[in-house]
Amino acid sequence: MMGVARWIQARRRPVPADGHRADRAGEPEGEEVRLTALRAAAGAIGTTLDEETTCSELTRAVVRLVGGAAAVMRRTGKTVSGYEAIAGDPDVLPDVRWATAVAREAGTPAADRQPEPWTEQPPGSRGRPALCVPLTSGDDQYGVLVAGRYGARFTRSEAERLALVAESAASHIRHARAYDLVSQTAGDLQRALLAEPGRPHPNLDVAIRYLPAGSSRVLVGGDWCETVRLHFGRTLLVVGDVMGHGLEAAVDMSAYRSSLRYIASSDLPPHRVLRQMDDIAAGEAERRPATCLLARIDPGRGQVTLSSAGHLPPVLISGDGRTVPLPVPVGPPLGTGFGGYESATHQLAPDQTLVLFTDGLVERRGEDIDSSMARLSALRFTGHGVDDVLDTILTGLDARNAEDDVAVLAARPYPRKESAVLEDGAEVMGS
Repeated sequence: MMGVARWIQARRRPVPADGHRADRAGEPEGEEVRLTALRAAAGAIGTTLDEETTCSELTRAVVRLVGGAAAVMRRTGKTVSGYEAIAGDPDVLPDVRWATAVAREAGTPAADRQPEPWTEQPPGSRGRPALCVPLTSGDDQYGVLVAGRYGARFTRSEAERLALVAESAASHIRHARAYDLVSQTAGDLQRALLAEPGRPHPNLDVAIRYLPAGSSRVLVGGDWCETVRLHFGRTLLVVGDVMGHGLEAAVDMSAYRSSLRYIASSDLPPHRVLRQMDDIAAGEAERRPATCLLARIDPGRGQVTLSSAGHLPPVLISGDGRTVPLPVPVGPPLGTGFGGYESATHQLAPDQTLVLFTDGLVERRGEDIDSSMARLSALRFTGHGVDDVLDTILTGLDARNAEDDVAVLAARPYPRKESAVLEDGAEVMGS
């Protein structure tokens, strides 16, 4: 399909020697003035990757160019919306049934044979002039721009200008829909993976939350949490963060999570699990680096063993609500191939809660990391369950407005009993 700009160029009438061109009513228009207004209108369209915003910017630009009123009828497949993003007086717009019929026909082979890329409402229809201009980019058709006004019919020059801004808007709509598709794919993958974490032993109470950055339109990144059952009533807790955002980061997150599950099943110490994960990731040139924190909890001994690959330390919340970071030896991120991971063991009582998180929870632009961690340590906790702990953290740190994705995990050992029956039916003492 010939682009609107090329169509206009092919049919443009010669410019008289005085530098002016007559419109349909025979009144000269200043070429420089028209081009300045057209550039301003086009420049105000497509400032975001949001389709609704682009449509609103388009209709406002149209009203500034030709007056009257403007609206968009969006098309998805065979479905055509009603008037949307209306700018100006809606009473000036033509009958929606006529505009709908034009929108359904636009982009079909029959429409390709029209002498112009726009459709003018037949004279006498409601006594108001109106135009429908297709929102077309390449071979894709996204609906129509509808313009109407009182008084004189639209001149050819005005119709050409509307066709140009409509084509520009359609290009931005195409990018917005492609962005939405990739974002949805990444989000579906992330939610599918996060919806099935492993189950901890019944001697450990665990809660997990994941919040994508900003609005739901933001591409999902590579943040993740995991729990892995180990022998003797122990559980391995994991948080990780793949560098970057989007589908690629989510795919790499899945790869890290798969290797973690496989390696952890051999019941290695946390630092050796990180070493093997680093070796695997470093052997794949396309794998993105990732930070990761492991916490192996042994409720029977009242201990937690930590190891970090470039990740922020966890915090420990005591029974009286105080919060302190737990020291952990920090090695390089996974995927670098440098190794050098170590472990550290701390006491963990049944009234204490361990919280692991990705950096999106605490880091803020322009703020020192020590100040960020201090805000978390300053929180006071009054709830009793691990879900209450997470609610307090997410609310207190305004995590729903964080600049990056947030994954956070809270774990607390159940009070020790003289005997407990595990899910497989085996009875152990002091689980």
